Amino acid sequence: MRNKTGFNPLSRTAAHQRAMARNMVTSLFRFERITTTQAKAKEVRKAAEKLITRSKVDSVHNRRTAAKFVQDEKILNKLFTEIGPRMKDRNGGYTRILKLGFRQGDAADVVILELVDYKLPSSEDEAPAKAKKAESKKAEPKAEAKKPAAKKAPAKKAASKAKTAEKAAPAEEAK
Repeated sequence: MRNKTGFNPLSRTAAHQRAMARNMVTSLFRFERITTTQAKAKEVRKAAEKLITRSKVDSVHNRRTAAKFVQDEKILNKLFTEIGPRMKDRNGGYTRILKLGFRQGDAADVVILELVDYKLPSSEDEAPAKAKKAESKKAEPKAEAKKPAAKKAPAKKAASKAKTAEKAAPAEEAK
């Protein structure tokens, strides 16, 4: 019988469960979408939803309570300034689990855990990212300066081969 067994220990010690939940919740708030196993997702969802409920009201007490769980200051700020206000009108159900299939090695159920209002990056969002990459490539003139220097080295080898050929030619004529 499973009387009053309210959570899945995931075959881990209590400290490992706590650390894993903290890391996964932090990753969920950072990327707003993570891929994991179904059992872990169901456990992480509980903690994440409680933190989002707290983040709807930005008070010192709520921030300190959430800071016990989310220890990255930037993510904690994102939780209270972006995620909490976005979920203000919802009464719960801030996350969703989408099934992907089975993992190759151990056939574990793999799922995507994401925030309900998560939007896939569109081609418009990808265009600025490509522009940033192009700018960073332009900002690397040092790498371009090294390439011609590398091309000069084979020219030196060709010149040294020509000199050795010249030395060998007079020696053949002398014979």
